[in-house]
Amino acid sequence: MLLCCLCDLLLLLAVLAAVVLLLVALVAHVTATKMPNLHRHDAEKFYLGNKGEKEPFPSIHDPPEKDLSVVVPAYNEETRLPVMMDEALEYLEKRQKQRLSFKYEVIVVDDGSSDKTTQVALNYSKKYGSDKVRVLTLVKNRGKGGAVRMGILVSRGRTVLMADADGATKFADLKSVEDGLESLKPWPDNLAISCGSRAHLEKDSIAQRSVFRTFLMYGFHFLVWFLCVRGVKDTQCGFKLFTRQAAARTFTALHVDRWAFDVELLYIAQCLKIPIAEVAVNWTEVEGSKLVPFWSWLQMGRDLLFIRLRYLTGVWRIDTTGKLD
Repeated sequence: MLLCCLCDLLLLLAVLAAVVLLLVALVAHVTATKMPNLHRHDAEKFYLGNKGEKEPFPSIHDPPEKDLSVVVPAYNEETRLPVMMDEALEYLEKRQKQRLSFKYEVIVVDDGSSDKTTQVALNYSKKYGSDKVRVLTLVKNRGKGGAVRMGILVSRGRTVLMADADGATKFADLKSVEDGLESLKPWPDNLAISCGSRAHLEKDSIAQRSVFRTFLMYGFHFLVWFLCVRGVKDTQCGFKLFTRQAAARTFTALHVDRWAFDVELLYIAQCLKIPIAEVAVNWTEVEGSKLVPFWSWLQMGRDLLFIRLRYLTGVWRIDTTGKLD
């Protein structure tokens, strides 16, 4: 009798789980925007030149003009941005002095900030010139993924680095991710990605976190592995280097604009069979993070499930032909 009741209970739970999954899949399908958001407001198509004149941004589909583009998404970063920019530009200028043929650009993408982020970035453009530092100010906040995508799709580099505005990763680790990219050669169709990783620091970080935050972290890692990306331990580090072709293919197909965009990006890369290296980098936590532990992790968990379901049901497809409009 007890065994019969237990079987009935398990059957009921299985039916309920199936119903919930179907409902979630339906919500994911109905609420999905089928195409990546590549639309730009007119003001987002230009940057300020050295004389204060408006100049049109180029396209990543154009031939490269620089060796390296650095894309920095920034939302209300007037305080933290100068530290990162000073370190990055000092490193890049030193490299240029050592090798005169080396050409770079830094693109700061102000993601609809309410502070003086744009003005702070423009000060660097005035100091170094708009050929080296350009500022893309978005009319409305798109989320970190949307900001990175908009910056990368107007970049000019043969390789393209995304780097966080907080400077949590030391810019000198650029050499490490470049070595990671080199280790993947020969690149198929010039496609390769090198991801900075904090996985080697995980044991130390756990010792400083609460049990709840540790549980959230492991839960997120499991969902990433189970639903989307395997073989990359740290998908969320904001220090990733792309070949120009890999950046164009992945970011034109990207749908997610907020925290989980890295996961979809790597999911797309693995579907396209783009080789990926994971390289240890130095990282320090910097005050002022925009990530709210519980709610941001909850949103990312939802996004992970939606990513998998939307590709599984076919509402999202990997289309690498998209261009900014």
